[in-house]
Amino acid sequence: MNQENLSKINSYLSFKLGEEEFAAHVGKVLNILEMTRITEVPKAPEYMKGVINLRGIVLPVIDTRIKFGMTPTEYTANTCIIVLDIEVDNETIQIGALVDAVQAVLEIDKNKVLPPPSIGSKYRSEFIEGVANIDEKFIMILNMDAVFSIEDVASLKTKTEETDITRSVEEVG
Repeated sequence: MNQENLSKINSYLSFKLGEEEFAAHVGKVLNILEMTRITEVPKAPEYMKGVINLRGIVLPVIDTRIKFGMTPTEYTANTCIIVLDIEVDNETIQIGALVDAVQAVLEIDKNKVLPPPSIGSKYRSEFIEGVANIDEKFIMILNMDAVFSIEDVASLKTKTEETDITRSVEEVG
């Protein structure tokens, strides 16, 4: 689906990180996975928990809480991995994002989205597209592409490729 058609969709997947609720545009969400064993990657950035095998593809998994400056995720029965399509510098990669719990798919009218807070937010405002007030609670709508810098993506890609090569050598050997 092209970018113009995606921008017409008002659906967002909401999820929890701690007590806060966030939402990502459904056009960025490819899949929601139950928690699975994550293979650690040596010398990876702190927020990169490791990789998983997703239908033959090595998928980097990040701890969204660490990426947002929160305490690391504590695994519960509700912890899951949201598989996202991230576009950085005209390149699309898939990333698994650990979240505490997936909440719901919400229809949020664009004119109901308030601008992101300019000061006092504990989250970097460039990640936040806006804030929606739904049922008397605020949900921060994230710009998932902005969550990852070009350096982040390059690092994730390098570590994932190194893991893929190591795994291939182990399988052959």
